[in-house]
Amino acid sequence: MGQMPLYQKETIVEISDLKSRHPDHFAKATALRMLAIDAVQAANSGHPGMPMGMADVATVLFQNHLKFDASAPNWPDRDRFVLSAGHGSMLIYGLLHLTGYQDMTIEEIANFRQTGAKTAGHPEYGHASGIETTTGPLGQGLATAVGMAMAEQSMQARWGKKIVDHHTYVIAGDGCLMEGISQEAIGLAGKQRLGNLVVLWDDNGITIDGKVSLSDITDQMTRFEASGWSVFSCDGHDPDAIDRAITQAKQSPLPSLIACQTHIGYGSPAKQDTSGAHGAPLGADEIAIVRGIYDWPHAPFIIPADIQAGWRKIGARGQSERSAWEARKAALSASKQAEFDRIIAGEAPKRLSAAIKAFKKNISETAPKLATRKASQMVLEVVNKVMPETIGGSADLTGSNLTLTDGLNMFDADNRKGRYVYYGIREHGMAAAMNGLALHGGCKSYGGTFMVFADYMRGAMRLSSLMGIPTTYVLSHDSIGLGEDGPTHQPVEHLAMMRATPNMNVFRPADTVETAEAWELAMTSTSTPSALALTRQGLPTVRVEHKTKNLTAQGAYVLADAVGKRRVILMATGSEVEIALKARDILQAKGIGTRVVSMPCWELFEAMDEKYRRKVLPAGPVRVAIEAGSRFGWDKWLCGERGKYNKAAFIGMEGFGASAPIDALYEMFGITAEAAAAKAESLL
Repeated sequence: MGQMPLYQKETIVEISDLKSRHPDHFAKATALRMLAIDAVQAANSGHPGMPMGMADVATVLFQNHLKFDASAPNWPDRDRFVLSAGHGSMLIYGLLHLTGYQDMTIEEIANFRQTGAKTAGHPEYGHASGIETTTGPLGQGLATAVGMAMAEQSMQARWGKKIVDHHTYVIAGDGCLMEGISQEAIGLAGKQRLGNLVVLWDDNGITIDGKVSLSDITDQMTRFEASGWSVFSCDGHDPDAIDRAITQAKQSPLPSLIACQTHIGYGSPAKQDTSGAHGAPLGADEIAIVRGIYDWPHAPFIIPADIQAGWRKIGARGQSERSAWEARKAALSASKQAEFDRIIAGEAPKRLSAAIKAFKKNISETAPKLATRKASQMVLEVVNKVMPETIGGSADLTGSNLTLTDGLNMFDADNRKGRYVYYGIREHGMAAAMNGLALHGGCKSYGGTFMVFADYMRGAMRLSSLMGIPTTYVLSHDSIGLGEDGPTHQPVEHLAMMRATPNMNVFRPADTVETAEAWELAMTSTSTPSALALTRQGLPTVRVEHKTKNLTAQGAYVLADAVGKRRVILMATGSEVEIALKARDILQAKGIGTRVVSMPCWELFEAMDEKYRRKVLPAGPVRVAIEAGSRFGWDKWLCGERGKYNKAAFIGMEGFGASAPIDALYEMFGITAEAAAAKAESLL
């Protein structure tokens, strides 16, 4: 598969040769190295070694290959560049500054890692233009880039090569390739034959603990080749060799790995090829020596005008190509231009709201009993017809998550117009790819698995929240209600885990109507990911009175109010709302006025003003929460928000579940209407 001969470390171009044979290249790369060295020293914190080692590769990539325009950082048809080895963040910051990204000033470089600076310790999406994704947790950038490459291929199939035709480039380190998510990602990319994806591996043989050989013997080239990749290698300090390798990789119909053999801390007599260059400043004395070796007499953060001009020329190289692209886009019909702009902006079509309202009305009138996973599929039938940008999938649980709808067809190398991805048993890789699909623009990603396996997706889920991107996680089999599969598959703590994550909307709908409302909110979100916790077991329709208003958008609302004096408030989510309503019947039969509050999304309820929250949860009545999960987090609503500890109780799980039929499990763990009513009555 196009493997070039490996280089040995001793054959790598030395600095004296690099300076004499490639003076212009060396000057540009040295500017990158010195910005990293000086910024890390000023911050007394950071990772100088990787930028020093990969500066030659990055210079060749940006000068000769990367399609971008620094004056238009959001140009949709730009190549994507992902620094998966995010600890080397000064490499990307230096590149952005030198090529002329307006918001990456020299002051930002000098303020590296300081309060309020765009130059955070690791690259953060949204902090500065040109940062395509947040990286730092190793392997995430590589796996996210797979999703970006998939998005490009999907968009190209829909819009044609004249509008969408670009590459995704990744710089990854040894740590990225050791993390387990990397195998999920490269296996998926190989299966998808993503020839638009090129990974530049910083093959320097060093990790924090020392030599890679201390902990790993993997033949990475063979591993990638076995996963369906083309593999190449080059001297990572020889610009001609780097250029040849990238050129060959771009010609491959497969995703490509280029092993760039480099020296970490290149040019530092005391730190080169040691872990000492990885995560600490070089020190003033060593920097003085390195300045001499580099022939760089300039003060920190001073870039000579001729070198700066050369870099700015690189940053402007794509302007003519962007202008030509804009002309091609302008040749589209007005309606096609508007549609392209809409999906790139991540805006839902106006007709989505009407479609959801019509669906809700039909459900309220017919009142079916459905598992919310099935309800989700029914809603998706509506959503996918009005949103051609959706790309769904599942981690080998399509028939269980019910994430596939009619007409989506499989997305693969033979059908890029397909909108459904069979991710295989790769939950973590799936979640990261979904982030990449969302970040690229033009795609609305959702993917399913069992809720218990949110554990496997956790790293990528957290990043979607941190970045503020609207990825949607479809998590079925959400409680002991899944039955006989037992405690290994029955979530208990998972709702609490997801609710504890900042900027994540966790929806646990009680019926098909709430499921439709949750999907509408997920599809209209532009800055918050959504997790939908869905049941295996059938649930009755509890919203039998049609409301055009999206009540789930309020987070919590009064589903059934007390008859007579209100003495009890029962709060519940999902499958336990049915139990709360039955408990209300028991209490009302005894003359105890009982309100039932459905709480499908805590986060949205918390965001409502205090006046509304007080209306839903007034002071005075006894409060009982019912949920087939952990109590963790519920005390906010039981004892806070005008509640009292001595007038509050929880009906739910105190430990793990068990393998048994669903009805037996709810009895076994005391999650019943009778138990809830008795508990409420005991608190009066």
